[in-house]
Amino acid sequence: MSWERDPLWAKARLFFQNAFNTRRDDPQFGLLCSFGLELLARAAVASVSPALLAYPDNEHKNLLHVVHKESQLPFPQSISATLVFKLCKRMFADFSEDDHTIALALLNRRNAELHSGEAAFEEYKSSQWLAGFYHACRSLTAVLKVSLTDLFGEQEATFAEEMLAENRENVKKEVLSAIAAHKKVFEAKQAAEQETVKLQAEELGQTLSTQRHHRVKCPACGCIATVQGRLFGKEHVSDHENGDIIVRQSVIPTDFSCSACGLKLLSYAQLETAGIGDHYTRKTTYSPEEYYGLINPDDIDEYLDARASDLREYDNE
Repeated sequence: MSWERDPLWAKARLFFQNAFNTRRDDPQFGLLCSFGLELLARAAVASVSPALLAYPDNEHKNLLHVVHKESQLPFPQSISATLVFKLCKRMFADFSEDDHTIALALLNRRNAELHSGEAAFEEYKSSQWLAGFYHACRSLTAVLKVSLTDLFGEQEATFAEEMLAENRENVKKEVLSAIAAHKKVFEAKQAAEQETVKLQAEELGQTLSTQRHHRVKCPACGCIATVQGRLFGKEHVSDHENGDIIVRQSVIPTDFSCSACGLKLLSYAQLETAGIGDHYTRKTTYSPEEYYGLINPDDIDEYLDARASDLREYDNE
């Protein structure tokens, strides 16, 4: 059993790689991130001394394992994850109280997921913890003298840095102020007018949902509104029973608009603050011909005529 820095670091990277290959609205995403964060913290502690990870016992059997001396324990015991995070807060100035708080929150969810019948990460949406998680990881990479790119890869690290660059306090003030103002305007409308715009918003939301928009509840007026965003991460391809090819990919929401009260939010940080920043999945269905670029036998004559026409135009150039 290895408690050295490098194997722990490598395993943390592996858990994060598996997490980022998972859809962001999948509960497994949070669970895998919690595993990776603990291993990253253990790597940071081990960078000072692997002996700090040995669970104390009267005969120092766990410590003997760390220093490669004879130990009678087939499975040496390390300290708990709770103590690991506590050591990080105590030993490393970079690991803040907020980092410690989010680490324990993820740890508690993980424990609930593994040791109870609760679907702990089903209700713990990524918008509630992702920014804090990224910050904790960046704090620990600073301890290890590596970067988020080294840990996550370039794409994920770029997104993490974009999130962390936002001034969360300023964003919070702006968003809460905008929500309050639009709520006041909506509530000033007559009841009949409120009902009319509510129904119109529902109809518009239904229409836009077929045009790459995602429906959410407006935080100001409670009506149906929509968000859009950018595709992110790995495509997940599966076959449908009728032969179609289904492609699912995570979307980071970046733009929100409500037709009922006029509220607009234009960044992930704003959506996250408003409680509508959960990543969602875009599902696209293709026929096998579309997905693989095949030619339907029924269309072969039309295809050959088009190709012949293209070649004639090429010859005339």
